[in-house]
Amino acid sequence: MGYPDEKKRGSQSSSKEGNGHPFHDYYDDSKQLPSPPSVGTSASAQPPPLPSRQPSTIHRTATSSTTRNSVRSSYSPARDDYREVYRDLTQIYKRKIRPLETTYNFEGFHSAPLTDSDILAKPMVLLLGQYSTGKTTFIKHLIESDYPGSHIGVEPTTDRFVAVMNGSEPRVIPGNAAAVSADLPFRGLDRFGQAFLTRFQVSQCPNPLLENLTLIDTPGILAGDKQRVERGYDFTKTIEWFAQRSDLILLFFDSHKLDISDEFKSSIFALKGHEEKIRVILNKSDMVDQQQLMRVYGALMWSLGKVIQTPEVMRVYLASFWLHKPSNAFEDCRALLEKEQADLLKDLRDLPRNAAIRKVNEIVKRARLARVHAYIIGHLRKEMPAVFGKKSRQRELINNMQTEFLKVQQLYSVPAGDFPNVTAFRQSLEAYRFENFARISQPILSVAEEALSHDLPKIMRRFPQYNPLLELNQKNPFLGPPEVFNALNSNSRSDIPPSYWHFSSVDKATSQPIFLSLNPIEGKINGSTAKPYLMSTGLSVDLLAKIWTLADWTCDGYLSEDEFAVAMHLIRAVESGGEQALPETLPQSMLP
Repeated sequence: MGYPDEKKRGSQSSSKEGNGHPFHDYYDDSKQLPSPPSVGTSASAQPPPLPSRQPSTIHRTATSSTTRNSVRSSYSPARDDYREVYRDLTQIYKRKIRPLETTYNFEGFHSAPLTDSDILAKPMVLLLGQYSTGKTTFIKHLIESDYPGSHIGVEPTTDRFVAVMNGSEPRVIPGNAAAVSADLPFRGLDRFGQAFLTRFQVSQCPNPLLENLTLIDTPGILAGDKQRVERGYDFTKTIEWFAQRSDLILLFFDSHKLDISDEFKSSIFALKGHEEKIRVILNKSDMVDQQQLMRVYGALMWSLGKVIQTPEVMRVYLASFWLHKPSNAFEDCRALLEKEQADLLKDLRDLPRNAAIRKVNEIVKRARLARVHAYIIGHLRKEMPAVFGKKSRQRELINNMQTEFLKVQQLYSVPAGDFPNVTAFRQSLEAYRFENFARISQPILSVAEEALSHDLPKIMRRFPQYNPLLELNQKNPFLGPPEVFNALNSNSRSDIPPSYWHFSSVDKATSQPIFLSLNPIEGKINGSTAKPYLMSTGLSVDLLAKIWTLADWTCDGYLSEDEFAVAMHLIRAVESGGEQALPETLPQSMLP
């Protein structure tokens, strides 16, 4: 269709700034999560850049007391829209994956079987760092209150693992009671013994943030002579247990204390395989000036490169979380720190929405590891002699474990990256007699394979493939203040024939090539992608805001091919009959 050369100039739309606490207005209980859209086709002729599916609005951080005090009134808990997904995921694990783990003693080499409470648990955030780096202060900054049993000081004051959770009233649940409670996701901690359970507690307090998150505060990691004193339990194994169940892992560093002790190094090594969860926080960044901060940041990256052996660069947030800002804080990097803290808090804000997908991801990782473990155990059992020489043959297999891994890889076409650490696996094998291992059972393996190839991908298809929780100005890129939209004259003109307001009149043959040239993702385009083209029509921002609202009848902030065609149809109506041609609401006959 043709477009006029000159139309009314559109004024610049004003964006709605995020207000209040970074978690403000994130959840909207009045909306249902939409079904995944159909897959769209991308255009080949110089398509625009791929649109981002993540919200682009950066919320202000809760640095002032006025802003922080608004969290309780503005934060509303998320409705659990994935309860059926959790139930189905629990059944798949219990019926198809857990039998594989128990048959081949997966618990003795990796981790205990998951319970229902593990899968149904709220998203968990693990805080890890040396003493006096600000872990406990960070928790108090988030929940804006003390929690039972919290202590803050320059010395190592947090001497235990503390799970900060929501509760009807402030109380402390001791570790032994928490480890046997069916309502808490900590039943596997009894494997670490009484020495650990006396150093573990659950601190509950009523807080809207904790309705959707569980925060794990850890003892300050020691350095120097202090770390040579035994804790009485395996600290590294405990960190590994929590890391497997966490959705986010925060490593804390002090701008004045960048050294990585031996215990901290071993704890970071225990996080191997969970690198996608790790975020690094350089706390107390306003205790040094701008030039020193640049040098401290470089030194931290160098230190991390020595410990975390990955080619990718770790994401480091510059932040400063104080209960009361000190008078000697530097202000020359305040704007940078606020933006960094906003990014960090956005990661936390996104956790509840991403928790269900993370659960599926963890179950898939666990199932793949259990399958490889079964192949290894079955292979070792097969290599054992029937009568004589069992002990010497077992020692030979343990010493040549790397070679046996290669044999398993060739026999079962297992990717090399799915195998466990060979040194740790050798140590675990010392406690077993290979002739007692289970043989390869194809029925059990087939059931687990069915879960990996069919059941779990089927669950993934039930998640929306785009962000269903957009801010208002992201759902409609042209929408400004409410009074601008309400001032539109919504009276329809009578000179447009009634047949025009029927979907059969929409010219999809003309709009489809334009839609495809905007490079849709899963059959939809977002506001940032569509806005430049729609602005090129010459209509005012006010009119385009109303056209977008009418055309986006699913109210998800994206336009499908049909919705885009209707939007172009409405633009043509305005070009022919003026702004009065737009109806108050989209007629039902315009729906395909």
